[in-house]
Amino acid sequence: DILQKKIYEEAGCEFNINSPKQLGKVLFEDLKLGTPKKTKTGYSTDVGVLEDLASEHQLPELILEYRSLSKLKSTYIDALIDLIKEGKGRVHTSFNQAVAATGRLSSSDPNLQNIPIRTEVGRKIRKAFVAEPDMLLLSADYSQIELRVLAHLSKDEVLIDAFKNNEDIHTITASQIFGIKLKDISKEQRAAGKTVNFATIYGQGAFGLSKQLSIDVAEAKRYIDAYFKRYPKVDIYRDMVLSKARETGFVETLFERKRFVPDLNSKNIMVKQAAERAAFNTVFQGTAADIIKKAMIKLHMELPDKCADAKMLLQVHDELLFEVSNKHVDILKPYVKDVMENVVQLDIPLIVDIGVGASWVDVY
Repeated sequence: DILQKKIYEEAGCEFNINSPKQLGKVLFEDLKLGTPKKTKTGYSTDVGVLEDLASEHQLPELILEYRSLSKLKSTYIDALIDLIKEGKGRVHTSFNQAVAATGRLSSSDPNLQNIPIRTEVGRKIRKAFVAEPDMLLLSADYSQIELRVLAHLSKDEVLIDAFKNNEDIHTITASQIFGIKLKDISKEQRAAGKTVNFATIYGQGAFGLSKQLSIDVAEAKRYIDAYFKRYPKVDIYRDMVLSKARETGFVETLFERKRFVPDLNSKNIMVKQAAERAAFNTVFQGTAADIIKKAMIKLHMELPDKCADAKMLLQVHDELLFEVSNKHVDILKPYVKDVMENVVQLDIPLIVDIGVGASWVDVY
């Protein structure tokens, strides 16, 4: 209600916030924002349009927040009550082995891999997931596993040395693109460095990065060039992967799991570029998915002997969530960390962060 009131104040009138037609009229006819993009049904008010308009007026940003909260409310707050198993007090999700093309597990009915941790509402939803009496939740989360896998696969010495020396990759990238000493990098600059790291390896171009960081395209290109200047073998490795894939029609993870990508030779440039991004992402993201699955299998087989009252509850991409008794949590912590960090041997160490708490939000 508070957010709705703010939206009406910024719009200067009341309207149906869930109606794209009415919202389009407010944005483009009443407030005369931006350059309207038309669809068959009227003005486009999708996420991209609203993000572009957010620099001109507060209303688009409020609408994005409203939509995000509405989705959380309908997907989790309203729906979870009906999904609780009678007499057990538990919600059972389903994991899908063959939905995500990269090999990651996905979750459905409900999707428990998509509850945000960085928003206040997301944290409140996670706080509702609690351990049984006299039990605790334990989170084991791989730290920057995809970047570590990429370092191993590309054999980039600078990236490998950074991880071996336990350096902060995001701060290093920020230092490189901003030309500032490591000790002087601000929290905001580190966040930009993190964005550049992931945007670059996921194949995002200068235009996409410029929108994400709210900078001009030339500046975004300079950031990308600076990244590949520091880690040249990442670019070389990417070219090698795509060249081989164009010949064979598929890419492979470190463990030889294949993904066929037929559009790599498409004559449509947009289709071809999307296929290139998908192909390269699969190599390191798919390898990371394979690693956590290997860890899950080992833990599943050994847990009954190592810590009989511990249960593996959930996988959230790079994180595993367990429930364990108060008296055995100190047994489970080092065991899970050791298994996950040593289930495969790479050129650089895998690092797992462990957190313990009474609720799912308390483990972070």
